[in-house]
Amino acid sequence: MDFAYAFLAVIASYLLGSLAFAVIVSRLMGLTDPRTFGSGNPGATNVLRSGSKPAAAIVLVLDACKGLVPVLLVRAFGARFGLGEGTVAMVGLAAFLGHLFPVFFHFKGGKGVATFIGVVFGIHWALGLATGLTWLIIAFFFRYSSLASMVSAVFAPTYYLLGDRAAWYADASVALALAVMAGLSLWRHRQNIRRLLEGREPRLGAKKAPPPHAH
Repeated sequence: MDFAYAFLAVIASYLLGSLAFAVIVSRLMGLTDPRTFGSGNPGATNVLRSGSKPAAAIVLVLDACKGLVPVLLVRAFGARFGLGEGTVAMVGLAAFLGHLFPVFFHFKGGKGVATFIGVVFGIHWALGLATGLTWLIIAFFFRYSSLASMVSAVFAPTYYLLGDRAAWYADASVALALAVMAGLSLWRHRQNIRRLLEGREPRLGAKKAPPPHAH
């Protein structure tokens, strides 16, 4: 591994992850800052509470791309710079950390669900599909977005390791990065876990008070 190139790739991935698209898109579309209402989380779900489905969809795609693009770039061009699976693991984790702790937004970011999904799709499309389907299944049967996010995050490293037998070529550094992201995801959802245990977590589709109008 060329450590200089790997370092640059990791820094670039973190900076990309630090772009809080929920805040940026909301500003560009004249919407209320998502950090000021609902859960206060700068993510697609909270942007949806502003009443703008197009804005939420744009944020979802852009947040996912923050994890997907760095991993795909290293996969596509890393070999010529001596970058392998270890760098794939590091750039994926760096993008995820950027979303959670964005340098451009006082290190106060979102929960990283979409960015995490982007990372796993970049690692392998089948891993992304399995993780995404897990989210959909849990969300469909239990109607809790937070629960679906946590379960899918926890299962992602397990799917990756099991996939080694299906020629996904499991790498220890990638498995470790996925496990770290899963652990951080659980930590970021700690308030959701408390509300789930207390029966206060809102279900998908439940009506919420609309946010204040942007000025």
